Amino acid sequence: WTLLEVGLGGRLDATNVVDRPRLTIITPVSIDHQQYLGETLAEIAGEKAGILKRGVPCVVGPQEEAGLEVIEAKAARLGCPLLVHGQHWHVWEERGRLIFQDENGLLDLPLPNLPGPHQIDNAGAALAALRHLGADAAACEAAVTRAYWPARMQRLTQGPLVEAAGACELWLDGGHNPAGGQAVAATLARMPARPTHLVLGMLNTKDIAGYLRPVAAQARSLTAVSIPGEANTLTAEETQAAAARSGIVAETAESVLAAVRKIAAADPSARILICGSLYLAGGILKENG
Repeated sequence: WTLLEVGLGGRLDATNVVDRPRLTIITPVSIDHQQYLGETLAEIAGEKAGILKRGVPCVVGPQEEAGLEVIEAKAARLGCPLLVHGQHWHVWEERGRLIFQDENGLLDLPLPNLPGPHQIDNAGAALAALRHLGADAAACEAAVTRAYWPARMQRLTQGPLVEAAGACELWLDGGHNPAGGQAVAATLARMPARPTHLVLGMLNTKDIAGYLRPVAAQARSLTAVSIPGEANTLTAEETQAAAARSGIVAETAESVLAAVRKIAAADPSARILICGSLYLAGGILKENG
């Protein structure tokens, strides 16, 4: 199979030129890219539902009610069979295993290779799609255990930043909206206890307060940086001010490297998470991937 990931929205995305796919998938809809997709969850879900094709089945990941209603209405108009989380398939973690259930039976699999409780739901959507396409149990297990997604709670293990971090754990995540902040916070909450310091850079088109709200409780401190080469970056000072409003102890640094060095010197047993932007993450991975 060929898997095409929609770049933005769905209705007007270039990938939508495929007029008869075998299957479509809509993952959890959240607020982001409002300047292009709309201000409300229902409006954004309408754009996402633009990938639905007449008579073509669609796997639907966990959704808030406002988004699901829009997707279901569009599917009904087009005669698209839906495979909806919580209705047609279920997925959960039990005793250190991933359990998936649909009309074809139960799968008992290892936990996803990707860290974070939200990856259980993501794996579930992938498994629902694979089962619909006729994949066997071995292929389903490989999908869960071999998936690799750079800059999504990725542990960095090489490069100048790792050297600067010394004994500190160094992580990278490109999530940049409130849902991304929730995923980061939930992942950090399940990690072994260790002081966590954030190095954050974000674009000025993003909801930084919404991102920081769930993350604040997990952060010992935040060091704000601007994103090199990005005209739409928040300045380090703007990011610092937003962090302070969220109740996080915050300062600025000239670069990510300077931030990592300072944190490692002050707290050698820390966990350092560089986060807030895929643009920032891309630059990090060029030298530390």
